[in-house]
Amino acid sequence: MSNKIQKEFIKFQQSELDGSEIYKRLAHFAKTDKNREILSEMAKEEYNHYSFIINYTGKKLKPNRFKIYFTTLLCRILGLTFVLKMMERDEGMTSNIYLQYPQLEAFSSTEDEHEEKLLDMIDETRLKYMGSIVLGLNDALVEFTGALAGFTLALNNTGLIALTGSITGIAGALSMSSSEYFSNKAEGGDKHPLRAAIYTGLSFLITVLALISPFIWIRTPIFALMVMIFIAILIIAIFNFYYAVVRGETFRKRFGEMAIISFSIAGLSFIIGYLLKLFTGIEA
Repeated sequence: MSNKIQKEFIKFQQSELDGSEIYKRLAHFAKTDKNREILSEMAKEEYNHYSFIINYTGKKLKPNRFKIYFTTLLCRILGLTFVLKMMERDEGMTSNIYLQYPQLEAFSSTEDEHEEKLLDMIDETRLKYMGSIVLGLNDALVEFTGALAGFTLALNNTGLIALTGSITGIAGALSMSSSEYFSNKAEGGDKHPLRAAIYTGLSFLITVLALISPFIWIRTPIFALMVMIFIAILIIAIFNFYYAVVRGETFRKRFGEMAIISFSIAGLSFIIGYLLKLFTGIEA
């Protein structure tokens, strides 16, 4: 075996060992006995792969504690569904790679089985309300990046901007929640109207509070606006990464669309605020 191939096999070996440890940890987050058993069995199979590859590398490795801890942390924060989708994607990629090596070709079918098992375990209940979360978050980003930009030029006072934005945000969250409730009740779909309303309202309110926060602790309106824009970009990036993983879509396209729409409206509102202040002569 050449040095290049041996290095590749060591990478596979490390991946299988880490996968075994991660599946063990994820088993603790599973809500049903069946899913816990599946994850525990997959952990054993990954460890068997690791043990088999030792025959070619002659090396015993230690788990990557950082990777295991980070994956477990993601599970706690973003939920088991998100992590399972990430693992399912990795299993599919690993399956294709193993086909390139005759010694490990038999592992390919096992990785395919793991991918199918992970897909079966994914909780579609949480994903079912993703549309409600998107509605609240997207509306808050589009509406409040624009509103806060307009308030910045029109009011020129961070305290007033924060107060006005808070009042508008709370009213907007309640309005969005009620609209989502009646919409789902009228459609009679598989989403619970009250739960959909809560998801929409909370995502809207949390986003608004995050956008308003710079105006609470920063005195200079323009600087607060710049920080707000940075927070908006961060929210768009984090959410679209999550959405892209759980939905299996392209991150770059969704991120670009949401960012362009939000900041185009913010720029337009900033100009409108300036023009209104100029023509009305009102000084805050």
